[in-house]
Amino acid sequence: MNFNLTNIPERTQQPRTSGLTMVMDKGLSINEVHNFIGVSGPHVDIVKLGFGTSFVTPNLREKIELYHSYNMPIYFGGTLFEAFLIRNQFDDYIAVCKDYGIKYVEVSDGSVSIPHAEKCGYIEKLTQHATVLSEVGSKDAAHIIPPYKWIELMRAELEAGSSYVIAEAREAGNVGIYRGSGEVREGLVQEILTQIPAEKIIWEAPQKAQQLYFLELIGCNANLGNIAPTEVIPLEAMRVGLRGDTFELFLNKK
Repeated sequence: MNFNLTNIPERTQQPRTSGLTMVMDKGLSINEVHNFIGVSGPHVDIVKLGFGTSFVTPNLREKIELYHSYNMPIYFGGTLFEAFLIRNQFDDYIAVCKDYGIKYVEVSDGSVSIPHAEKCGYIEKLTQHATVLSEVGSKDAAHIIPPYKWIELMRAELEAGSSYVIAEAREAGNVGIYRGSGEVREGLVQEILTQIPAEKIIWEAPQKAQQLYFLELIGCNANLGNIAPTEVIPLEAMRVGLRGDTFELFLNKK
């Protein structure tokens, strides 16, 4: 850090296994990637090329190679996986990931219905090629999954080989673990945490109030995802108590 302050909580160091910040790139240009990593790189742990944007992104290979030049792990959004899957192109998806040097993959079923045993089978197969992140939860706001089912699904996917499970919220933070207003389903989250280790869950939290909730609940090293590139520095300041929302959170802790 740039100067000495006492009572700053201890952040995990990169390469991190907890305290992750996952950023969603929804279409940054090559120059914007340079600027983004130049400013925020030390606080970013993984980048997701959001939903199916990879299919329509110009200079995709150049962009991926640029991220890799900064040793930044990147992966295609789960919607792209589902787009290949629903077209019976699973093997093509693996080939595309290999062709572009993608070492992380997301397995999700938020847009298409996949029997869970089959989803776990895809996770097992993909662990042979990459680090797997699997997303739990539906993008359909009307589809409410009870807490016991979240736990069951998360546990099974971790056992199948996922390194992390992602708690679905979409890019807007208004489904899955959140109500339509963006309010956290606190009972759901807290029940999940009685059975699934916090360090194995990446909570999609695009809104500041959502980020604050998990920092207060889990601590400065909560895993947070779907962070906008422009919000990385503000989030890191909030993680260590240097934003009004968390200013007093760590002052009395050694």
